Amino acid sequence: MLEKALKKGFLPVVPPRSNLKVPWEYDKNMYKQRNETERYFLRLKRFWKIFTCYDKLDVLFCGFVHFAIIMDAISVNSP
Repeated sequence: MLEKALKKGFLPVVPPRSNLKVPWEYDKNMYKQRNETERYFLRLKRFWKIFTCYDKLDVLFCGFVHFAIIMDAISVNSP
């Protein structure tokens, strides 16, 4: 499976399981960034309106995404 991914130009980002006999190399910084991105999207899932997409206009949807990002920044940085 790893060979097929490498042939297509993909780089492994997720670390291998600890019980593998021949573990592959992975970029720890890229894995950290991937983890941070996934956690950010999980925090945005609190705003159900983003993931249900009921808005008919793109402007309204983008406006709510910006609102959710601002609210998340305020809630994370508040004591």
